[in-house]
Amino acid sequence: MELYEAMSTLRAVRRLRPDPIPEDVLERVLTAATWAPSGGNHQSWRIIVVKDPATKQALEDLYRPHWEGYIPGYEEHMKHMPEKEAESSRKALAAGTYLATHLHEVPVICVFCFNPSHITFTDIEQPRTSVVGGGSIYPAVQNLLLAARSEGLGCVLTTLLCMEEPAVKALLGIPDEWHTAAHVPLGYPVLGGHGPIARKPIDRMVSLNKFD
Repeated sequence: MELYEAMSTLRAVRRLRPDPIPEDVLERVLTAATWAPSGGNHQSWRIIVVKDPATKQALEDLYRPHWEGYIPGYEEHMKHMPEKEAESSRKALAAGTYLATHLHEVPVICVFCFNPSHITFTDIEQPRTSVVGGGSIYPAVQNLLLAARSEGLGCVLTTLLCMEEPAVKALLGIPDEWHTAAHVPLGYPVLGGHGPIARKPIDRMVSLNKFD
């Protein structure tokens, strides 16, 4: 798939079929993740490919309460949205609920882990939350998402399970020095899947020479 088309149609697809992903397709998607840049080219991240039904069910059991806790606040927020925006948000919320109750059925959950001892956090001393370290992790996630798009797979970047990191680490045998950064369900879409995305225009997002 042409790169700009892939980027401009990479939707968050949360309704996924249980159909297995062919091994050659999955290998290409995972290989694309390894091509991502990282600080010092250390690639201080790993992916755990979860296929085991019992493990996927356990991850869903950890995920679902956090999603259910998120819904009321977002529904309240939707009351103040323009109707067109609210309708879009209602669809996204319904799709999110579908994922939260069908996570055990998706063929693959990719769990991204990272080791902070091999990442340079150049903003660690700033009086705010440190984010720079993510630059050595999330490009790999984005590569995987774009490759999934090119292969016709549905995908979505989720982080709610990071709130259950100790339980996830115990479940997946993740060593103490490694931590979780993202969880990406992969599968073929139930409905239409990807398509044109809605984003703020460039004149809202980009300024010249100084912050506007």
